[in-house]
Amino acid sequence: MRILIANANTTEAVTQAVAAEARRHAAPGTEIVPATAAFGVGIVSTEAGNAIAGHAALDVLARHVGQVDAAVLAISFDTALAAAQELMPFPVVGMTAAALHTACLLGRRFGLISFGAGTRWMYADVVAASGLGARLAGHEVIPMETAKDYLGAGRLDDAVLHASRRLHDAGASSVVIAGAAIAGMATRLQPMSMVHLLDGIACAVRIAELLVGLGARAAPGRPLADVDASKNLDAALARALSRNP
Repeated sequence: MRILIANANTTEAVTQAVAAEARRHAAPGTEIVPATAAFGVGIVSTEAGNAIAGHAALDVLARHVGQVDAAVLAISFDTALAAAQELMPFPVVGMTAAALHTACLLGRRFGLISFGAGTRWMYADVVAASGLGARLAGHEVIPMETAKDYLGAGRLDDAVLHASRRLHDAGASSVVIAGAAIAGMATRLQPMSMVHLLDGIACAVRIAELLVGLGARAAPGRPLADVDASKNLDAALARALSRNP
């Protein structure tokens, strides 16, 4: 089994972090195929950057058609997830959606921790898209000034542990730590936490393996037959868009 780990940001260090966490949790025999966006922003932190990352994500996925059995969107806003699931001939799993749904298997309510006040409502949209808003016990946002805070290993640990305790007190049975750049944090902090911590990449890889094992297939969209051909797109993405369902 080959699973694509598609980072829609352009920061290679994030790709390497998520690939390492994916390999840590993948079943024996699963090959992890990491890929970084060829264009876009280094770290998505705005709606505009997220819109650009959507194109970049589809571009990465399209270039791996025929080479992988499933894909994980290694961007915690699950950017372009619905479009990817419509377009790709293999299962595509959003890392945050995977963690949110896994959390629901562990108890009645879950908590969410994210980073940077400016992205609070972007994560609220992700939770709403999952249909799980009624099960959210609370959402803690860790303040950050720059992306260096996000990428710096260990700088945010104490703040995350304190936030997870507050969420546990609010009734959360588990806590999702959102973010691709902090992949592995949940595993590292689990021994110090009283509540189960969930990492989106770990959850998404195992769910992708499950979907492949179940023989899951995509339900392609149905483009209008008389629409003009696409222009100036990467050839692989243009082929995916014009695929006849």
